[in-house]
Amino acid sequence: MPTDSPAPADTPRTPPAPAAQVPAPFPERAALPDPGPAPTLRDPDARAPGPGGPPPATPRGYRAVFAVAEFRAVFAAHLLSLLGVVVSELALTVLVYDLTGSPLLSALTFALGLLPYIVGGTLLAGVADRYPARRVLVVCDLLCAACVAVMLVPATPVAGLLALRCLVATIAPVFTGTRMAALTDILGEGDLYVLGRSLLRIVSQSAMLIGFGTGGMLLTVLSPRGAITVTVVTFLCSAALLRFGTQDRPARAGTGAGAGGTLLKESLSGARLVLGDRRIRALMLLFWLPAMFVVAPEALAAPYADAIGASPAALGLLLCAMAVGHIGAELFVGSALSPRNRSRIVLPVAAVGLLPLLVYAARPGLPLALAALALAGAGAAYVIGLDQWFVDAVPQELRGRAMTLLTAGLMTVQGLGMALAGLAAEFFPVHQVVAGSGIIGTVCTLLLVAEVRRTDPRRMSYTEERDGADRHVTSR
Repeated sequence: MPTDSPAPADTPRTPPAPAAQVPAPFPERAALPDPGPAPTLRDPDARAPGPGGPPPATPRGYRAVFAVAEFRAVFAAHLLSLLGVVVSELALTVLVYDLTGSPLLSALTFALGLLPYIVGGTLLAGVADRYPARRVLVVCDLLCAACVAVMLVPATPVAGLLALRCLVATIAPVFTGTRMAALTDILGEGDLYVLGRSLLRIVSQSAMLIGFGTGGMLLTVLSPRGAITVTVVTFLCSAALLRFGTQDRPARAGTGAGAGGTLLKESLSGARLVLGDRRIRALMLLFWLPAMFVVAPEALAAPYADAIGASPAALGLLLCAMAVGHIGAELFVGSALSPRNRSRIVLPVAAVGLLPLLVYAARPGLPLALAALALAGAGAAYVIGLDQWFVDAVPQELRGRAMTLLTAGLMTVQGLGMALAGLAAEFFPVHQVVAGSGIIGTVCTLLLVAEVRRTDPRRMSYTEERDGADRHVTSR
């Protein structure tokens, strides 16, 4: 499938453009970064500099991503739907508690937002490659809007509310994986894609902070069902933005690997192909494994705040510190480092990213705990460079399924990490559990980093050349 925007020339390992390039109908594409000081091929839409004057300035970094009209539509849709989801999670939790008076069912409402991810991400992943991306995204938004609309019906029982919550969570990884794959069509497979993914992650982290605050304020003036209505509107607005703000491109897996047969067969064969590739599997685990251990302090924030005698306001700070560190580090890495340097820091930062959690071994007070959490959040900035490695490693015809599986696995391992941290805290002090997660997670990540190094295509090609030379010398 052709891409709509050229990647910058300094982007590593970007495959050559297809022979038949579909012209982009959006004039904003002329505002992409200049590929070099003396390019041999120039953008035909770019304006020539005036006589004797310097060439017009072109946006770079995050500004270059926003110069792409289709990405602006995707970004706005992501922001709206994400805020709506966060508000609905809070409002639905309150609604279930009001109807049942059960803390267990209220907490289960949150858990059901994570558990079905693995089902949708595994059994429905084929949707992302089998059908055109825009159609999949719009249909997912409309289905989610319909599910949330049924929640508004007063006659809907609590079991129905929880079932609808599961259905929305099952659809979510299909939507997210399809959107991730579609970004490579909108932004290319190079630096613009990496920065676009970075912006969507930053929005996700920020929406968690803003959305819960917004939801809390809405619940002071609206009923829980009234607040949930906001989510229906945001899903419908997201669907409209994606329908009218993005191009209609053909499906990705018409003749690719794993294509053909039933949807379930395509989904499962795609998962086997993705996980069966040593390089892709190692990169996917590098997304998942640190995320599984880094959630321990967030899962145990309430008992830790109680253990050190912190106030409810301090609990809020403990829950926000990691997101603040992640946002700040990702903005810095995305704007200040070149693609080459972002690639260089992936493995070193991943290897040490969980070490700040070891501070918990000393049962620190609030200031030191907040600093440790902010540093642990900053450690997640390695995924910017990892995004580029992943998209380079996955064949285009498998990209939707691979990214859907990546999203599903990421949410699942975080839920598993929270559950394991809570279980360990039943037997050990909270501060020891958090420190232990930092130690165990660092050891596991170091082993995984070694595997990622071994599967580096440059290292493997060098080893093959060396072995071939050795065989040649031996045979003489």
